[in-house]
Amino acid sequence: MNQSIIQEARKTMPLIHHLTNQVVMNFSANGLLAFGAAPVMAKAEEEARDMASNADGVLLNIGTLTSDELSAMIRAGVAANEKGIPVVIDPVGVAATPFRTEAVKQILNNVRPTAIKGNAGELARLVDIPWEMKGVDSLGDGNADAIAAKVAETYQTSAIVTGKTDAICVDGDILHNDTGHPLLGKITGAGCLLGSVLTACLTTNNTIGDQASTALEFYGLAAEHAANKADVNGPGTFLPHFIDALSREPAELERT
Repeated sequence: MNQSIIQEARKTMPLIHHLTNQVVMNFSANGLLAFGAAPVMAKAEEEARDMASNADGVLLNIGTLTSDELSAMIRAGVAANEKGIPVVIDPVGVAATPFRTEAVKQILNNVRPTAIKGNAGELARLVDIPWEMKGVDSLGDGNADAIAAKVAETYQTSAIVTGKTDAICVDGDILHNDTGHPLLGKITGAGCLLGSVLTACLTTNNTIGDQASTALEFYGLAAEHAANKADVNGPGTFLPHFIDALSREPAELERT
């Protein structure tokens, strides 16, 4: 983990424009604030371009997508590309319905992402690799490295496949992250908030590989730190400790 990336993000407190799903807005906002960046939630088509133009990074998350929001996402993504700020696309449940699949195609036809992040089933769908899904959840095991590499090559971007071991493909190189805790899978929006933290880290002056691997490692270590608290008995008690852990210094979270 490159601790300077976390420190730089906290020093500059980048404004991250979220066009994200309504289920996770509060959690994403509180988690990103705890991390040290500034969230703004704005999905109206009428202001999407202006908001993105004033932001330091843009996150496009299709978790509860509507047709009006799709247009807003494209407007925000194009504005971000024009400004030269990072864009992260989180294709939540892209394989669940034809509407979601077509929506992500439209976004990717118009917006150049800095990173595409999702679980194995989601990213596999983007490159027509068969994978079992249940709603927005990925089932089974497979070659996450191969999926990340194919997504990165197909869309000329960096690709992040999340799972028990995360796979990150940047410029043809594969990086791995094994930090994290099973309780992340028991709370709503853990992957969505990861997208927020990732976008914030991508605003720093470092390589994308360092930025992405640092974001994932820090996030996973924060989960481990929270889960090890004596009074954590399950998802409900884990959640507030996890928000607290996201505000910690990186050195406090590193494995000993």
